[in-house]
Amino acid sequence: MDAYLPFRSRDYRLLLAGNFLSVLGLQMLSVAVGWDLYLATKSAVVLGNVGFVQVAPFLLFALFAGQMADRYDRRLILVITQGLLLLSLVILAFADRKVWIIYTCLFLSAAARAFQSPARMAMLPWVVPREALGKAVAWNSSAQEIASVSGPALAGVMIAVTGSVPVYLTLGGFAAATLVCFAMLPVRKPEAVEKAPDVPITEGLRFLWNNKLILAASSLDMFAVLFGGATALLPVYAVDILHAGPTGLGWLRAAPSIGAVGMAFVLANSKKIAAAGKVLLLCVAGFGLATIVFGLSRSLALSFLALVLTGVFDNVSVVLRQSLIQTRTPDSIKGRVMAVNGIFINCSNQLGAVESGWTAGWFGPVASVVGGGLASIGIVALYWAKSPQLREWREGPT
Repeated sequence: MDAYLPFRSRDYRLLLAGNFLSVLGLQMLSVAVGWDLYLATKSAVVLGNVGFVQVAPFLLFALFAGQMADRYDRRLILVITQGLLLLSLVILAFADRKVWIIYTCLFLSAAARAFQSPARMAMLPWVVPREALGKAVAWNSSAQEIASVSGPALAGVMIAVTGSVPVYLTLGGFAAATLVCFAMLPVRKPEAVEKAPDVPITEGLRFLWNNKLILAASSLDMFAVLFGGATALLPVYAVDILHAGPTGLGWLRAAPSIGAVGMAFVLANSKKIAAAGKVLLLCVAGFGLATIVFGLSRSLALSFLALVLTGVFDNVSVVLRQSLIQTRTPDSIKGRVMAVNGIFINCSNQLGAVESGWTAGWFGPVASVVGGGLASIGIVALYWAKSPQLREWREGPT
């Protein structure tokens, strides 16, 4: 199959551009907020609580957001939520950035993303032919990772040269451009949309619970990243351990995405992954091992390399899981399923930040990162032994 088939669709290009700008802005925001908070408070716990502030809206609203994505025009949901994201960035740019103001804006932006995420992911099968869906997922991952590479590095350089205010202003421009991309997507006529059945809001949970393969793949990632995430503590490493400054922080934040970009291009141009389950499990174990190396390293070069490897392994996991969900979920409940998957992703990323921050506050950053990596490897061993559906899963994305 032609690896570039998805790009023949104008709607896919618009959605991809919007996703790219959205992730670029989110990554820059994470660097700017983390830098401002740590300089103001010197507290790993304050950094960790950023994760709690951002995961709470997903826990509160995700199921309702999934139901909306299945019942209403997904394009309209994207436009409205992007407007709210733009508003939160305007406040950050012009308001006094006290801790509570930053937390409030992060909560608002996370609430908007909670409603936007299932609608955006559920739109993907609408804009590409079914036979191109696997490649579209891989290219979507590539675009997100390219944005994740450039975003932190750009934010780090801008903070070092001009401070954080221009970063927030730039983010507002990206958010406005994303809004334009989403607004240019065609309105789906009601008769062209598969009607969602009259099912409860918890239908996505029921579907995942009954599909043991999707449940195992999603929960594996959630638990592994919950304990294996080190990104919340990068400001601590950059300032106090590696002495790398804001530019170094930007590159450390970009390192996982540099690895992920390379792997995403490999996957987009590769053949089907036959032993998908075993590959997924081994990559999550590799992610944990690379996290341990980063936690123990005192060399900026070695730390950067270890984070690159976490991105390589994580991208394989992302592409395998997203392709699995996209191809095996009916469109009529895809919004609900994507909402539940979003809960898994954000619980792992944001609550992982909380766990890392609190553990670092109690035992120090090194113990937090290394212990998390060991826990990730232990979780892989448990799933390998207890989940034959996942271990024997074959036919990954093409």
